[in-house]
Amino acid sequence: MEKLSRFISYHSKKILIIALLLLIPAVMGAVSTRINYDILSYLPEDLDSSKGMDYLEDVFQNAATNMLIVENMPPKYTQDLKSEIEKIEGIKSVTWIDDFMDISFPAQMLPKKVKDIFYSADSDATLMIIQYKHPGASNETREAINKIYKICNKQCFLAGVSVVTDDIAKLVEHELPIYVILAVLMSLVALFLVIDSWALPFIYLAGIGIAVIYNLGTNYFLGEISYITKAIAAVLQLGVSMDYSVFLVNRYKEERERYSDKRDAMAQAIKAAFSSLFGSSMTTVAGFLALCAMRLTLGKDIGIVMAKGVVLGVLVVLFVLPSFILMFDNQIINRTHKVRLPDFSKITNFTISRSKSFTLLFLILFIPTFIMQGKVRMYYDLIDALPSEMPSIVANDKLADEFNMATTQFIVISDEIPGAKLEEMEKKIENVKGVSNLIAYNNLLGSTIPEEFVPDKIKEVCKSEGKQMIMVNGIYETATDEANNQVNEINAILKSYDPDAVMTGQSPLTKDLIETASVDFNVTNMISIAAILVIIALLFKSLTVPVILVASIELAIFLNMSISYLTGAVIPFVSPTVISCIQLGATVDYAILITTRFKEELENGQSREMAMRIASEASIHSIITSSLVLFCATFGVGMVSKVEIIGSLCTMLSRGSLISAVVSIFVLPSVLYLSEPLIRRTTASWPNSSKVSLKKKLAKNN
Repeated sequence: MEKLSRFISYHSKKILIIALLLLIPAVMGAVSTRINYDILSYLPEDLDSSKGMDYLEDVFQNAATNMLIVENMPPKYTQDLKSEIEKIEGIKSVTWIDDFMDISFPAQMLPKKVKDIFYSADSDATLMIIQYKHPGASNETREAINKIYKICNKQCFLAGVSVVTDDIAKLVEHELPIYVILAVLMSLVALFLVIDSWALPFIYLAGIGIAVIYNLGTNYFLGEISYITKAIAAVLQLGVSMDYSVFLVNRYKEERERYSDKRDAMAQAIKAAFSSLFGSSMTTVAGFLALCAMRLTLGKDIGIVMAKGVVLGVLVVLFVLPSFILMFDNQIINRTHKVRLPDFSKITNFTISRSKSFTLLFLILFIPTFIMQGKVRMYYDLIDALPSEMPSIVANDKLADEFNMATTQFIVISDEIPGAKLEEMEKKIENVKGVSNLIAYNNLLGSTIPEEFVPDKIKEVCKSEGKQMIMVNGIYETATDEANNQVNEINAILKSYDPDAVMTGQSPLTKDLIETASVDFNVTNMISIAAILVIIALLFKSLTVPVILVASIELAIFLNMSISYLTGAVIPFVSPTVISCIQLGATVDYAILITTRFKEELENGQSREMAMRIASEASIHSIITSSLVLFCATFGVGMVSKVEIIGSLCTMLSRGSLISAVVSIFVLPSVLYLSEPLIRRTTASWPNSSKVSLKKKLAKNN
């Protein structure tokens, strides 16, 4: 490591040039990375609902379906509009009443089932069904949706999941630059509050900015990332990577006083920082990688991107940041300002003098907060968390109010089932509570129409490759108990007629999402805790230290979640999993920092009380700096984001960083101080302060 650190220090300008040149392919990769805005597409592929989506896309070439509501317009306008939509690239089919009869005939002549589907009973509105060739979140479908908007007037309303996805994409694309700007500005403010240099905050952010761009650029090799990952990756990487930069600079300042050549000082700082950065980053990486255990592969998406970001952040700190520091060394030293921080010795005295009280508080809070965090209410229907004025939300509300179509499901069943049995099954499904209507091949046309008279277009929409597609519309909102019960009941009917039949659509997919997420939380939480316990156990060669440190941060996590429970907040379904893994991985470093310094001071012969006072006082500034930057990087996003899932995650992360800091500053030192005799007996090479002190006295006397 010594040769490498000297190479970095003595060739800093060349390394910086290479680092800046690498930004070019990184930016190109970031721009070229596809963004997935469909969270439901991350469900496991072995679920029936996922298989159903594959059938719709591969067999029926019907990857997405929308409903276009046309209000108070003459039939001729609607017919012409339909013809224009059919010409749009990416549209598979458009179904309206003119597929069944001439529009010159009165609507009353239509079969009742057809009329009920395509006309509203409560208003002068009609409905056409638009099917797309490509998945709802694909660029092709998004382009088709926007072309539909262009040829529609203000009396037209386009509803459906893919339209919501397009609105989310537009909103995130609009807000993302705001997220980054806010995170940078607020982080600068935080750094100016705790660092006495005018130049250092900009140097820190420049280094982390390079790491962020590298991370976003290398996402290209993953094929795609989710919009949630894209939205939080930069701000989260900024928050969790600041520790590494601060540690290197602090070490460089110490070494600068010992060496006349600043390059030698930097080489020594890099060498000394390597092991600490490695150990510190490992817990953060472990927390992120635990998300990869989720069956909902959104966790893998976030976990890989953020773990990669941490690794790249460490590499940039070791290889690139030294170049900036050496280049602007004079500005760092000479351009300073006063920093008004509290007297940390008073905080330490207050904590240690009340160590029994804080330890008792730690024990008392653990059980009730654990219970409360498990009772936080969650939502799974992401549509409900979007602004009500979004065009897709307005259209979906109209679809539910005027056509009793709150949700649309699709059934894929064998085409070999006899017609009589099929009609029997369809009647049972229509009688399921909450089903507003059912659209099927024989249901629309009736059994009296000979097969040869059926339009080819209707055949193509409903039948393909030995399978038949049935559309079921319901009045219940997605993710409700009523909607889930409806899915269960329809599935039971389907399986009794065709064991291989599958049901998909918003409600079945969301129901599977609920069941998958509930298992994911327990699994990933246990994996992240176990992984970090092992890392800390190896780091300290101890049985008790990892338990104490992880328990302290778990208390902070429970407190964070409990606030949501006590305030009655309803959080996104991914929050418990993401928050538990990220907050544990990112903030357990605070606990490791205090414990490492506590051990060092005991090795130096300090008494148990004095060692903890020194360790706590020396660590507070770093903890405050780190937690304040993580807070500022995420808090602003949480406040401004109109995408509630992003805003909620960032709000909880910002709150969690402060809670972890408070627990690490006030509670953990007390627990460590009182537990030190137990730690000494269960930790290899843990120093016995009284013996160390005695040896030093004997050595001095001799």
